[in-house]
Amino acid sequence: MKKIGAISLTSLLVILAGCASIMHGTTQKVGISSQPTGANVMVDNMPLGITPVFADLKRGSEHLVTIEMPGYQKAQLTITKKVSGWVWGNIVFGGLIGLAVDAIGGGLYELTPDQLNSQLLRAEASNVKTADGIFVVSVLQADPAWNKIGSLQVSL
Repeated sequence: MKKIGAISLTSLLVILAGCASIMHGTTQKVGISSQPTGANVMVDNMPLGITPVFADLKRGSEHLVTIEMPGYQKAQLTITKKVSGWVWGNIVFGGLIGLAVDAIGGGLYELTPDQLNSQLLRAEASNVKTADGIFVVSVLQADPAWNKIGSLQVSL
């Protein structure tokens, strides 16, 4: 009878050993969208698709999401990992074996945010004319069609 109890307990521990991995897996779907839609998305410098799109990302890593569209400034967003609430299941049922399984496989973590939305900004300069001043506007990338009328230099 004691042998059956020991086998049952061992079986239960093995089944629950990777509690978080079993409950929500080692990857997570993250929705990525932009305004305007139709922007190119790269995750960790690898092409993913066009917005709106879902990415199936590994839970054990943080990820860099880049959203680009011609005529707009590039947006870079970070998806971070945090410890999942399922870790408590490992502590109660799986012990060190369950924690190790989930930590190695990434199931121990949850990615945040689970939905990214980027408002892309136009990559053009705008100004307002006034009678009493000169305004200097800087842009990340000059439009080749613009006419150069001067440049600023730093003198030391």
